Amino acid sequence: MEQNLISKKELLDLTGISYGQLYRWKRKNLIPEEWFIKKSSFTGQETYFPKDKIFERISKIKDMKDDLSLNDIANMVSPVTINVSFSKNELVERNIVSNTTVTLYINRHPDTELFSFDVILFMYLVDKLIQSGEINIEEGGLILEMLEMNYMRFDGKDCDLFFVRKMGVSTCFLLMNPCEIGFESSLKIIARLNLNACIEELKIKIS
Repeated sequence: MEQNLISKKELLDLTGISYGQLYRWKRKNLIPEEWFIKKSSFTGQETYFPKDKIFERISKIKDMKDDLSLNDIANMVSPVTINVSFSKNELVERNIVSNTTVTLYINRHPDTELFSFDVILFMYLVDKLIQSGEINIEEGGLILEMLEMNYMRFDGKDCDLFFVRKMGVSTCFLLMNPCEIGFESSLKIIARLNLNACIEELKIKIS
């Protein structure tokens, strides 16, 4: 699946940011190095960006920069997880994860009293899909099991969670970006979530 790209010149013109701002944000790790894509052009070499991702990131930076330092924003948008823990009551009362999803996790791990960021992320992903109506609770358990078994191999990397069905049978998996995906026509993609984007959302939610 080829990315929809935008040139650096178009990006600066459309967002109103300067060349200096763009590269300062890069140095501060607000914009990932891998988003600066070099491609040959008739003028030599031009820099391009994944259009949807860069516009969303610049919008977030603009929204937060009046209230937070660039270092604080970098921590927010980084895919690296943070060292926090919450009880079930804190998660539910702060509307981070629903009682239904926390209970689903506790049924699998009944001795859990405090939940680390990674575990909260797993529940947050499942909760988004349950609340949207895209999956049922049993399928939420399937996703939790897959994340518990595989997430550490993808930690800090840009990857997507896919949930698919074929003839009523569900499965899910993680896939690193960028990637090309081809499916047979009988396999239906029910949901696709970018983990880095969800980590950003969750950090903001619990801050």
